[in-house]
Amino acid sequence: MLGNENLDQEEILRTHREATVKRMAQHGGTILAAQDTTGLNCNTQTKMEGIGYVCEQTLGANIHSCLAVTTDGLVLGVLAQSSYNREKPSDNARTHDSKKVRPLEEKESHRWVRTLGESTESLPEGIRVVTVCDREGDMYELFDEADSAGQAFLIRIAQNRKTAENEKILDAIRAKPRMGRVKAVIPRNSRAGAKEREAVLQIRHGRFDIKRPSILNKIKHLKDAREATVVHAREEQQDKSIEPAEWFLMTNEKVDDVEGAHEKAAWYMQRWKAEQFHYALKSGCAVEKLQERSTDKTTVLVPMYSVIATFIMNITYMARINPHFPCTVCFEEEEWKALYCAASKTRRPPEKPCAIAEAVTYLSWLGGPRRAPSDGPPGVKTIWIGLEKLNALLAYKEWLA
Repeated sequence: MLGNENLDQEEILRTHREATVKRMAQHGGTILAAQDTTGLNCNTQTKMEGIGYVCEQTLGANIHSCLAVTTDGLVLGVLAQSSYNREKPSDNARTHDSKKVRPLEEKESHRWVRTLGESTESLPEGIRVVTVCDREGDMYELFDEADSAGQAFLIRIAQNRKTAENEKILDAIRAKPRMGRVKAVIPRNSRAGAKEREAVLQIRHGRFDIKRPSILNKIKHLKDAREATVVHAREEQQDKSIEPAEWFLMTNEKVDDVEGAHEKAAWYMQRWKAEQFHYALKSGCAVEKLQERSTDKTTVLVPMYSVIATFIMNITYMARINPHFPCTVCFEEEEWKALYCAASKTRRPPEKPCAIAEAVTYLSWLGGPRRAPSDGPPGVKTIWIGLEKLNALLAYKEWLA
């Protein structure tokens, strides 16, 4: 395992978390704690001290992050982050069932439960946090831990679990009649080659008592059953070349109507911000290319670059969500003036700062060709390239001075 006990790494994460919590307090209301895991590929650095395996064929480290995201999609910062790897490519000494009955603390999947506690610890009053996970977080232990701690969760279902009445939850929710139709924006799926699109979702929801899996019966502190709501959202297919989106979601929040179910589906779609954050961290900040001599040094640098990645995300979505905010919320005076001059090809900066959406448009011109209105707002890749060029311009200015 990688050493998360490193004081420098802990200090960086603590400082970043404190700044994130301050932003959460300023925003108030419901905040989504979006968890996700990514692997750093270090196959070209075989002599790195402490190198381990991400999976059977890849050397490196896994990074598990929990991002604070508002319900309308603004990224506030990192609430928790950890790193781990494997000493061996795989453990063939245990059977599949014996691996399942190991204490949770000995499993890699423990990171989901541990991060739930770390991300919700010592938060100020007036903030309601909902932990959002993809299918890898579909663990009965996580449901039990969240309920016991009075924390809300929203998780995409991976397993067709049994209810206390011995029904299969996916079969039971599919059997329910359609309860309504809602319009939604489906995020871009780069893996499937699908662009962001407007869609109509069919909604079903129901309340069930989820039974503890029999393989966990020996763990007595786990309750026999936990009450949860299951939401089924399926896109009505309009384009046969695109596979329709479909989500089975589980939450310990009550859902009374179609609007409440749609809200939970909208919250789940914000979990994609955590994947984008890791994309910005690995591709924009290039943490996989760090030429450190040990994995400990690499993983200490990851939280530092995470600050940059969240800044990139914050600028990108601030311009979309609050386009009329002044650009001074993200840029210093010297920065927005240099940005305007570089984008407009003039030496005379404006007297007053422009709106954040306008500044991000200028930034996108530095990061790539001018976009047509039909292209939509610039993405994180364009923004980080623009920021790199802006920082180079400012550094060159200092050098001339």
